[in-house]
Amino acid sequence: MFDTSRKSVQLLSYDDDHPKELRGSLIPRKGKGHHPLPQVRQTMLPMLVSGARTLFFLLLPLSAVFMLAVFATAGYGLVVEQQLAAAPVVTIVDPYTSERTELSYGPQIALSEPNFFIETRDSFIDEAFTFLEIDLSQKQVRYFEKGVLLSSKDILATGEKGSWWDTPAGLYQVERKQPRLFSSFAQVYLPSAITFGGNYMLHGWPEYPDSSTVKESFTGGGIRLSNDAIDDIYKAISVATPVLVHAERNLIDSFTYEPAVPGIDAPHYLIADVQNGTILAASTLEEEAPIASVTKLMTAVIAAEEINLDTRVKVTEPTFITSLIPRLSDRSSVSMYSLLQLLLVESSNEAAEVIASQLGRDVFIERMNEKALQLGMLHTHFSDPAGRNDDNVSTPGDLYRLTRYVYDTRRFIFEITAHEQMPSAYVGNEFADLINFNKIENLENFRGGKVGETTAAGQTSVSLHELQIQGETRTVMIVLLGSHERKEDVKALLAHVENNFSH
Repeated sequence: MFDTSRKSVQLLSYDDDHPKELRGSLIPRKGKGHHPLPQVRQTMLPMLVSGARTLFFLLLPLSAVFMLAVFATAGYGLVVEQQLAAAPVVTIVDPYTSERTELSYGPQIALSEPNFFIETRDSFIDEAFTFLEIDLSQKQVRYFEKGVLLSSKDILATGEKGSWWDTPAGLYQVERKQPRLFSSFAQVYLPSAITFGGNYMLHGWPEYPDSSTVKESFTGGGIRLSNDAIDDIYKAISVATPVLVHAERNLIDSFTYEPAVPGIDAPHYLIADVQNGTILAASTLEEEAPIASVTKLMTAVIAAEEINLDTRVKVTEPTFITSLIPRLSDRSSVSMYSLLQLLLVESSNEAAEVIASQLGRDVFIERMNEKALQLGMLHTHFSDPAGRNDDNVSTPGDLYRLTRYVYDTRRFIFEITAHEQMPSAYVGNEFADLINFNKIENLENFRGGKVGETTAAGQTSVSLHELQIQGETRTVMIVLLGSHERKEDVKALLAHVENNFSH
């Protein structure tokens, strides 16, 4: 999302650097990294009228499957503000309190709800906006010029689920147009590439350097159209054009558990089926506690969604913070993929700060807290990107929300945490002999996760495990905060599930 090709990394040293181990609005606060556009006019859509488009955000309680839902509710309206660069701002308004909640540019869970997406799109049409609509559920790309549909194209393929290019629902802007973009990740050329949201893109049929085309089963790249289709859109669209993306959330599967009463003694914990959201055992779900380096899961999410991952990061005379295993002090540059490996495998504080510096440290932390609000993590606060500060707090319930989001949309993050080195076409694996702090010895069902430890937080972890339950392979998540024996607590929770639900 930000061009960092000509920026070097400058890091700050903090006195407490050591390896000790709102319901809020959905729009980022204006500050560093933002370029607000002056308002021209404002239009209020009809409210309290039969048939009028009315919307309302509701955060359901954790017992109701922790979903952020959007309901049609009389009395609430949608405001669209026209900007000079044709960039609309979508705002939910409560007519009784006048409270305004704006949608930021970036991934937005609300736009995965079909009704809200349709209402937003129709508002753009009514206001005669020029914009691009990408409906991944219907596999259609539509280009509107001043509210008039000029072209509709079929989507032939999308990025692999959970990969870098898996495009989440959201409101974006076109950032670049490149007639022939080479991806070092996939080692292919992407014709007529239209990039938005940093790592997401529309493009034609990928080609290898020898000019041969990829097979239909190829999953690299972003949203693929035919070459003729993408050429029409490429010629018509301009940089800064809004991009409205709809992608429905994964459907909850039909697998059910027989209820059982948990009897586990741990301070803060949760174990749940990550695929259908069934909670199998839990302590108080919304009791806040320090989370230490589990913070780095959110750091990885922001990096994946806001920084161009197909790049190298320059490191120029930084004053590094302390990591358990220093690896960057003699480096002049490093790939973003390798930084994520250091961040997630060895829990590198250095890597966390280098990543955060790409947006500016304060802006990056602001993005972390904004993302938490977007995910409904109302009891979570981040104060640094590494988790060193004890003000990084969350709850089992909030970490459940984060884990499901990563599992559903950014699963490669968990895949990185499970491997010291990962075979990949991406530029990475620059550090040999990485030590994986996340694994538990003699536990073969581990499929990824992140651990942390400080004096105040105790031992913390979020982890995924595959279990055989009722004849099916299920993926369960475990959240532990304030543990004194993390390995034993994880094993005890897994044993509880196997003993009570495997019949």
